[in-house]
Amino acid sequence: MSAVTRLTLVTHAFTDAVQAARFPADEPLNPLGLRSVETSGGLSGEAAGVCYAPEARTAQTADALGLSGTAEEALRDLDCGSWAGRSMDAIAPDQLMAWLTDPGFRGHGGEAITDLIERVSLWLNGVAGQGDRVIAITHPAIVRAAILCTLQAPAESFWRIDIPPLTATTLHHRQPAWTLRSTAHALTE
Repeated sequence: MSAVTRLTLVTHAFTDAVQAARFPADEPLNPLGLRSVETSGGLSGEAAGVCYAPEARTAQTADALGLSGTAEEALRDLDCGSWAGRSMDAIAPDQLMAWLTDPGFRGHGGEAITDLIERVSLWLNGVAGQGDRVIAITHPAIVRAAILCTLQAPAESFWRIDIPPLTATTLHHRQPAWTLRSTAHALTE
């Protein structure tokens, strides 16, 4: 019998970019984000490993949840290239529509959704079979990609998955595959 790995993916709390519908840049949590973590129900149970994306907002979320771990480069947010920090309203409508409908779009000079999904798939393969509970503090884009990998769903489905800030999605791995246990479970009380 193979070992079961339980992976809990937690999205970071609110930032100014999240509230203003801007493309993410490496920014800290805003006051609402900090308050929401303080009033959250947190995570129950012990984890054999904790990791977080290398951006400030994920490290702050992990710290505010009382979790210490290591930065994991594979969990970094989607690289939006020249759009980082810009409002969605500042992007030409045809470019924005291409980004939302073509998972191979790289018009911003950053990472395509298909690139992100491949990166997350490789990371999931590395976590699979550890036989422990792992908590990863990351971004909605990473969680969407992990769900698509788990369900073997097409990349075109990426934007059809709603993953709010400060939520947990749990996957289980038992050979030969990952299984989606729960998604977007709010940590707030």
